[in-house]
Amino acid sequence: MSIKALKGFKDILPDEVGLWQFIEQTTRDVFHRYGLEEIKVPTLEKTELFVRTIGESTDIVEKEMYTFTDRNGTSVTMRPEGTASVIRAYIENGLYVRGSVQRLYTIGPMFRHERPQKGRLRQFHQMSVEVLGSNSAMIDTEVMAMAWQILKEIGLQASLEINSLGCTSCRPAFKAALQEFIKVRISYLCEDCQRRSTTNPLRVLDCKSDHCQAEYVSAPSITDHLCDGCCDHFEKVRQTLESLKIPFDVNPKMVRGLDYYTQTTFELITTELGSQGAIGAGGRYDGLVRQLGGPGVPGIGFAMGMERLVMLLSQKEQGEILHALDLFLVTQGDKAYEKGFVLMQALRAEGLRVMMDHEGRSMKNQMKQADKQKAWFALILGTRELENHEVALKDMHSGEQELIELPLTFEDWAAVIKDKIKI
Repeated sequence: MSIKALKGFKDILPDEVGLWQFIEQTTRDVFHRYGLEEIKVPTLEKTELFVRTIGESTDIVEKEMYTFTDRNGTSVTMRPEGTASVIRAYIENGLYVRGSVQRLYTIGPMFRHERPQKGRLRQFHQMSVEVLGSNSAMIDTEVMAMAWQILKEIGLQASLEINSLGCTSCRPAFKAALQEFIKVRISYLCEDCQRRSTTNPLRVLDCKSDHCQAEYVSAPSITDHLCDGCCDHFEKVRQTLESLKIPFDVNPKMVRGLDYYTQTTFELITTELGSQGAIGAGGRYDGLVRQLGGPGVPGIGFAMGMERLVMLLSQKEQGEILHALDLFLVTQGDKAYEKGFVLMQALRAEGLRVMMDHEGRSMKNQMKQADKQKAWFALILGTRELENHEVALKDMHSGEQELIELPLTFEDWAAVIKDKIKI
């Protein structure tokens, strides 16, 4: 019997990789335009890191982490999210002395032992952003604008929901009001909400049960309990989002699944993935760096799930997004094949992605290969074309074909062809 992948772990096959590369390349380009630098952090960390940051009473820590004891007797965990590791690296390596604001991003796999479902696996991939060193509301807006720009450039749409979770000054009053609200309804709530009502009452608002959500319709709103500083901060976020013409809705029941959030939180929601509609989310975590033993540095960040972005893009008409090849070289006859082989290497040296057939298939079959391999163009070279110093160039997307006259010197062909394609 053959061995299969673990439940919730998925192979990413060659015909899918193009979408992943497109999303990652586009995202990196946006990140760099916003002044971010990449940081790579370990997959495995001490369990204590996630217990202290995510929160001991969260579902992630209680139910979902891949945790084990290594051979040295240390409890270690495969990272369930990216922020904690980046903050640990930020403190351990003294990155806070490099400048007042650090803009960092990381891309890689995360691990949570939860029920696999559409767009959610036990090994999943995230792009995580952390901006450390500023408590400006304008930074909050800039981070959300960055996430919005990524979706726009990869060709997706989502709705933006925002909220403020207040700070250590104003959240206790809201927490007390919410606990009083829950107390009189406790017997009607699910077991998770009953447990959370004492350990982490804000998390009840994130319950996925329709029955519980019906009970919370009249629950107190955090936005009604914000202190003056948090009110001013949240108002500035709303004003600057409006000035950038980024549409948003205030969702007072958005609490996020991690304990370290303060003030601004946000989610990017799509209706195209059923009930699991969040494709990106984040917020401010001003006390997290100090909580891990670093200086009192404020921060804000977000993460986007790669699997969900890939799934959404795969459902769309991709047009010119995914061309695995720039060019497929179609040849006819031995001499054309030999010249074509040399030309292929020269075109690759010019920076183009080029393939050709080495099995002596017919031109019709080679054109089918060009289509199957998602080539942008097919370049047709036969005996007649060699004699006339010309090639036929076919746009595989539009179907248009033109004849290109080439220089007498074969060494110059690659540069002329590259210039004509203009990819």
